[in-house]
Amino acid sequence: MNAIPKSCDVLVIGGGPAGSSAATHLAQAGIDVVLLERAIFPRNQVGESLIPHIWKFTDMTGVTKKIEEEGFLAKAGGITVWDNKIHQILFSDFGYTRPGLHVERDIFDNILLEHATSSGANVFNHVAVKNIDFSDKEWPKVIYTDKRGENNDDGVIRCQYMIDASGHSSFLANQFKVKQTISSEYNFLSLWGYYKNARFAGVDRQSYSADALSEVKPVTFVMSVENGWVWHIVLRDKTSVGLVVPSDRTKGMDKQQRELFFKQTCSQLPYLSKLLKPAQFIEGSLQFRPDYSYYSNNICGENYYCIGDAAAFVDPIFSHGVQNALYNAAVATLAIKESLKNKKKRLRYSQLCESRMQQFYGFSRALSLGDFGSHGVNPDLVKSLMKTLPPLELELILVASEMTNRSENFRKLAREAGVLGQFDKSFSKNKREQIDALHF
Repeated sequence: MNAIPKSCDVLVIGGGPAGSSAATHLAQAGIDVVLLERAIFPRNQVGESLIPHIWKFTDMTGVTKKIEEEGFLAKAGGITVWDNKIHQILFSDFGYTRPGLHVERDIFDNILLEHATSSGANVFNHVAVKNIDFSDKEWPKVIYTDKRGENNDDGVIRCQYMIDASGHSSFLANQFKVKQTISSEYNFLSLWGYYKNARFAGVDRQSYSADALSEVKPVTFVMSVENGWVWHIVLRDKTSVGLVVPSDRTKGMDKQQRELFFKQTCSQLPYLSKLLKPAQFIEGSLQFRPDYSYYSNNICGENYYCIGDAAAFVDPIFSHGVQNALYNAAVATLAIKESLKNKKKRLRYSQLCESRMQQFYGFSRALSLGDFGSHGVNPDLVKSLMKTLPPLELELILVASEMTNRSENFRKLAREAGVLGQFDKSFSKNKREQIDALHF
């Protein structure tokens, strides 16, 4: 068992996509980086739908080939049924030559973490960070418990910079007391589980049994329910189904009652019930997460950076989670690399990084949460990002914003940014067309 060093240049908390990618960027730059992950990988994780935007980041770290060799399902786009209106988006319509993916996140995340190790990062699984002592601003102390052996051994490691990629536990945001749950008319709860032998939605708007996956490209299927929504994401040997509803809908329920509510709701919904009719629920697979969306007011400082879900979590209706994590990892490590070269400017670098990340989170939140998107969103930052996006990427997002009833706030910002009008006439008919029916 390798010993955890007493010091390093950069300490990363968490081995998910944000943390592992950050560690890879730093290690490949020759920086001494240590990553501490409390779980033992591979580990279970939700969030199986990835959009094509991820490839530019996997190319940067050199992990693309390993992902391609795993043979995850390539998805062609998405279908939504929202307030009884059916829409479809195909990535190829917007110039994307590489697909989105449906991935088993335990396998996908493990590929990224092992790539960090092979790139030179010192990765330690089953080590839980307990506290961060910032009393020494030059070399903060990270207190941890090493659970790899028979005894739980406490230890301390010093670092010049720290990256919090701890996911929903939001280690630093909670320590600083800056985590803000998005509270509005509804607070949301997510429940998800897995099915065997479910049918899937194909790119041709029909449904197929799982044995047709080698012949028909799948799409992510999303539909609205009363004040919420559901997802259906086919994987290689099972299907991920999630239900996002106001927390009050399951208030007072125990785990067994939640599972019954979940299965009954899914079995009664149009379209989804047809996809699940031949399927068997995998017993014990139901999980849930309350306080669904949140943000933090302070995510970067002179010697720390909060990235990925440790900084904020946005309703994943448009599958932005992993993309946000990989983007955060890239910009945070760029700031740290520059800070190591010129420590006098490290506060300025961190401020620039925070602005970039808050811009990206605000963009995703405004798109995903509609009226709820005003929480933690800096409108000027979002409009600035809209102006700099490549035209085809912006067109894809604007078309996507028409697929739900949450688009008013986002499209208002696009109009104010002066980018909406340039596409009003150029949206081709097949990109904007509402589908008459699905043949499930």
